[in-house]
Amino acid sequence: MPAPTDAVRRHREGLAWAFLGVVLFSFSLPMTKVAVTGFSPYLTATGRAAIAGVLAAILLQVRRVPFPERRHLPGLLITLFGAVFGWPILLALALERTTSAHAAVVAAFMPLTTALIAVVRTHERVTPQFWAAASLGTAALVAFALSRGGAADADLVADLLVALAVIASSWCYVEGAAVAAAMPGWQVISWVCVLALPITVPASALIWLATRADHSPGLPAWASLTGLGLSSMYLAFFAWYRGLAMAGSAHGGQVQQLQALLTLGLSAWLLGERVTWSMVAAATTVIVAVIWAQRSRVTRASSQIGSLDS
Repeated sequence: MPAPTDAVRRHREGLAWAFLGVVLFSFSLPMTKVAVTGFSPYLTATGRAAIAGVLAAILLQVRRVPFPERRHLPGLLITLFGAVFGWPILLALALERTTSAHAAVVAAFMPLTTALIAVVRTHERVTPQFWAAASLGTAALVAFALSRGGAADADLVADLLVALAVIASSWCYVEGAAVAAAMPGWQVISWVCVLALPITVPASALIWLATRADHSPGLPAWASLTGLGLSSMYLAFFAWYRGLAMAGSAHGGQVQQLQALLTLGLSAWLLGERVTWSMVAAATTVIVAVIWAQRSRVTRASSQIGSLDS
């Protein structure tokens, strides 16, 4: 059996980094659900970004990282809009109106949305088998989330908020990955959080003063907000952007189809939700879909390399 080529090895390593990012992202929804029990959804978004921004500023100063070149600023600002404001605020508002299971119905489309934006934005090439595999994984997630969410959880406004959150997040993934091709992924998210500090810090203070009479955060809410700032808003992007830069936004993004199932597993552990056989069936289907999607890419890359060698 021939040894993997450098391109295939890089692709596999990128998938491993992307998966690590997805594991950390999986904590986002249950932690947000707990955080909004004690904080305004707007403070949940700005507060976690402020925590990440302070940590990022310290790390950039310690590492003496120079300010990004002007050509990278548009991508960083677009990433800022989606990662700091779009996804966190819209998701927190949606979770005030619906359950995490129902929100997963719309959020399950994120890998396909990321792939579509990547294809349009970066002209990344994918195969028909890739789209078929991505659609299969999405369909499995939607069916699973519907079986858990139920019609009683339906809320048109919540669905719209989650859909907009997915678009904002997918766009920032692609833009951030494009910048990560020129600088390490940890620097991308670090500069995103630091550039947002002039907004997130004063906004967090003002929102806290305006809403503290209506909210009484306990230790779980504070712990969740801190966890969101350290993990979902910051450290997860270290691995995620590195993975997308190495494997490609469209292909690396398909690993995120595992996030909904990981989130449900964490919800069972952290929030006491019951794990069912339907979860196992959905997990198996999604894993098969992700493997299919990745094999379609590897086969294409190998055939292209073979044609060049001949």
